[in-house]
Amino acid sequence: MSIVTVQLGQCGNQIGHEVFNAICSDVHGTHVLCSKKENESYNDACKERFFCEEESEVPVARAVLVDMEPKVISQTLSMATRSGYWKYDDRSHFCQKQGSGNNWANGYSVHGPKHKEVIMNLVQKEAEKCDRLGGFFTIMSMAGGTGSGLGAYVTQCLRDAFPTSFILNHVIWPYGTGEIIVQNYNSVLTLSHLYQSSDALLVHENDVIHKICAQLMNIKQISFRDVNQVIAHQLGSVFQPTYTAEGGLHYSRNPLGDLMETLVPHPEFKMLGLRNIPQMPENSLAYSTFSWPGLIKHLRQMLIANAKMEEGIDWQVRPPRLGSSIPSSYSTNKPLQFNTSIANLVILRGKDMHSVDLGSFRDPSLYTSWLNPQDAFNAWKTPRAFNKYEKSASLVSNSQFLLKPLDNVVGKAWNMFASKPGTEALKPPPGAPVLRAALAQDT
Repeated sequence: MSIVTVQLGQCGNQIGHEVFNAICSDVHGTHVLCSKKENESYNDACKERFFCEEESEVPVARAVLVDMEPKVISQTLSMATRSGYWKYDDRSHFCQKQGSGNNWANGYSVHGPKHKEVIMNLVQKEAEKCDRLGGFFTIMSMAGGTGSGLGAYVTQCLRDAFPTSFILNHVIWPYGTGEIIVQNYNSVLTLSHLYQSSDALLVHENDVIHKICAQLMNIKQISFRDVNQVIAHQLGSVFQPTYTAEGGLHYSRNPLGDLMETLVPHPEFKMLGLRNIPQMPENSLAYSTFSWPGLIKHLRQMLIANAKMEEGIDWQVRPPRLGSSIPSSYSTNKPLQFNTSIANLVILRGKDMHSVDLGSFRDPSLYTSWLNPQDAFNAWKTPRAFNKYEKSASLVSNSQFLLKPLDNVVGKAWNMFASKPGTEALKPPPGAPVLRAALAQDT
């Protein structure tokens, strides 16, 4: 099944371009470490998901590009065409000459209704090109005005127009300090609306990716493109074809549906985090070796200690003993030690992946008590290597990973609102602690 990507705002369009670049780089890579037949099957499945063929024989991305300013879309279209490996459809974009001014309401209440018909016509045409539509993958920032406000509105329109299709929103969590003065307002409003329309939200935190660039990729002067390329690599590690447990010897035909079935067992818990190892500069790969037991050990500890990368993991954190209880009332000032999960998905790519022991991820103490651990954990695998990594492992997790950032955003948004004259008598909202207590109550 095919996925239609909807790139929204400057951030969404720049990341979307890097995602398609990463996918094409993987398809044309020479370090595949598998048979020719296996590689052909993999590439065919990839092209069906993300590209359609035209007379020029250059793959055309299944994507709709939307922004309220023309500059980024113009650059994105040009860079894709110049690559020679793939391109965007020149008719599948929409832009205006006036931005949203980082104003969520401007994107949601002004630009959204005003341009709804044009944008949804582009989406409809792209969906009609698919032999089998698997769903929509939107890419957007939460901090600005177009990506967040217009993105929330477009997601709502997608749900109305395609009620049975899966919608996965990829959202970029803003830096903790300072991109935009109203970023916390924008983030809270975006999340509240996406939660009503989306099947799942896949979150990347800017602060975390910045640390990966600095500490793992050894980049001295980090640009937005560096950050976007790390994000794109992680997304590609999830969405490139794999064998699922039910798929047998055939690559998954419905990637978004499989992802939702695996990771979203309850409609109120739909925020997903992503970790990927190893990550290092390309020039270091030739001098590095990895073992599956080592990768799995690190990935599991990253999960339970809520570490976002393999450097600086707290190895002292341990799962609670079965039968012991976690206090349901947390202080937001105290660090959350153990990261309880609802569901986890491990994706293994590379040679000898069939021999990997993943029993440690089936430990009942990792999960809430209202789900069978056998149902809460799944693994997807392929012998085909990804983007020059001989072995790589990704973890997509539905867990408590975002509670602290969510506390911070809600708290800052409330403090800004409460500082306005006339709001002194208002009480702060319960915010993230309610989510925390709901998730922890049965653990």
